[in-house]
Amino acid sequence: MRTLFLQAPTFDGFDGGAGSRYQAKREIKSFWYPTWLAQPAALVPNSKLIDAPPHDIKLPEIVAQANDFDLVVLHTSVPSFKSDVKTIEALKAKNPKLIAGLIGAKVAVDAAGSMAQAPSVDFCARNEFDFTVKEVAEGVPMAEIKGLSYRNADGVVVHNPDREIMTDMDQLPFVTSVYKRDLQMEKYFIGYLKHPYISFYSGRGCKSRCTFCLWPQTVGGHTYRTRSVAHVIEEIKYCLKEFPQTKEFFFDDDTFTDNLPRAEEIARELGKLGVTWSCNAKANVPRETLKVLKENGLRLLLVGYESGNQQILHNIKKGMRVEVAEKFTQDCHDLGIAIHGTFILGLPGETKETIQETIAFAKRINPHTIQVSLAAPYPGTFLYKQAVENGWLDKDNAELVDENGVQIAPLHYPHLSHTEIFNSVEEFYKKFYFRAPKIASIVSEMVRSPDMMKRRLREGVEFWHFLRERQGVSKKAA
Repeated sequence: MRTLFLQAPTFDGFDGGAGSRYQAKREIKSFWYPTWLAQPAALVPNSKLIDAPPHDIKLPEIVAQANDFDLVVLHTSVPSFKSDVKTIEALKAKNPKLIAGLIGAKVAVDAAGSMAQAPSVDFCARNEFDFTVKEVAEGVPMAEIKGLSYRNADGVVVHNPDREIMTDMDQLPFVTSVYKRDLQMEKYFIGYLKHPYISFYSGRGCKSRCTFCLWPQTVGGHTYRTRSVAHVIEEIKYCLKEFPQTKEFFFDDDTFTDNLPRAEEIARELGKLGVTWSCNAKANVPRETLKVLKENGLRLLLVGYESGNQQILHNIKKGMRVEVAEKFTQDCHDLGIAIHGTFILGLPGETKETIQETIAFAKRINPHTIQVSLAAPYPGTFLYKQAVENGWLDKDNAELVDENGVQIAPLHYPHLSHTEIFNSVEEFYKKFYFRAPKIASIVSEMVRSPDMMKRRLREGVEFWHFLRERQGVSKKAA
């Protein structure tokens, strides 16, 4: 079939790309590559990928192309679901013969509920959906496709058996060939990565059991399944040829350092190519490994600290001790590895005191940049199950963002309200960044680089507007 893979337009500035842990409007406008759509697109010859948000493509422009396709596949999420369904309805109004399907964590864990809410959706591809979608595009009868939930001729939703988890990751073609064909790489930018950058996965799954984390509990699984080192390096070489303007490569694996010997092996190969690269890591990588990575081009690690309170880390099954994270961070500082540290407020066990403890922890370990999120109980996660069972989640807050795409505080506790948790994010940012040492380091960085000065000033303006928007959300909630 003539197939369109679509990241639909949604909230202005909404980071709906699958590379982000949470789909929401970010503090500084940023866009991840739509890797989870690009992967099945690479399997379907002559398909087309439209990533509307970063390319500022509006719905009328997409609807105008509806008759060019037989099949459309959208990546959806809890926050964007209603908007995505409206997009499908608009496309089908233009082309009633169009077959429409959804992929993503939301439909992986609740295909039945999703299809009940959206009569215009013909199928959902559950779990690891790459080859499921490929078979739909090839015209294989839907009744024969594993991992598929679909409407039969009578309009009844049928759930086929699950598809086996993929183990040979080298059978997947390069996603970057789809980037080259359909995307403008300069449209993708992340505040802590050099621009322009390229990100893709070298493996799927994560060994950790963090109760809040979306992807391992819904799509990727808890076994880290990897592409061969040779296959990864071959894609890097392809990118060096096709995207010579690339300043940095980012491995978007949930935890690239889950397999330390492999991480070191890839690093040594990257070192031979002279590329700058970054990745996701847990805050427990040994200094010896960090040294190997740094000597072979590693610039930055994206690290999920989540909290500075040990009991909260136990509550969320982080498998991390605060003192280990502190030593790891100091090792990175010593070796010259930058860190973008991510924190979450409102996790089970949170109090006014633990919030202050986490802020103090962040100031003490002093990562280069930080991201502060609100605990988001996505359906399919253990945190969601906990929240429902304990009455921490109100139905009014279940969509996780407000009408403008700004993340709300969906959880509350008897001793800690929505508003207190929500407002603590702004307090966290102010206390971390508005310190004399941090301001001095930012100014020094800007003075050394005119480009960095322009970038940080732009980000500062964006951040100021974001805080003003959040204050409006807070006042409305109050």
